[in-house]
Amino acid sequence: MGKSGRKIRIFHTSSGELIAEGPVGWGITAFEGNYYISSKYLKTDGFKFSGVPGICPYKFIYFWYHLKLDNGEKETMIAWKYWLPNPIFPFIAFRIAVPATHPSLQVEVMPN
Repeated sequence: MGKSGRKIRIFHTSSGELIAEGPVGWGITAFEGNYYISSKYLKTDGFKFSGVPGICPYKFIYFWYHLKLDNGEKETMIAWKYWLPNPIFPFIAFRIAVPATHPSLQVEVMPN
């Protein structure tokens, strides 16, 4: 587990499907109100590349991802991944990111 010993679980709210689970820190990094998830801790293969790019002036180039759930539901543009990240932010590079307060996601932070 991460240095703090805490663990995060991220669920899709309406379906209850577990999206990610892992340690706080390098496994699942909280940054600017978002969670950047190492692929090791993704619990779904439902994130699908949308082809829609975006740019952040200081984190650089990302692409949006849709989430296709096991029950057939689809959440459009619910996540993103930096494909050309700023090297001073290695914890965001090539990781699926989701907003901590998205209405379709439920985040549980479990104490150590």
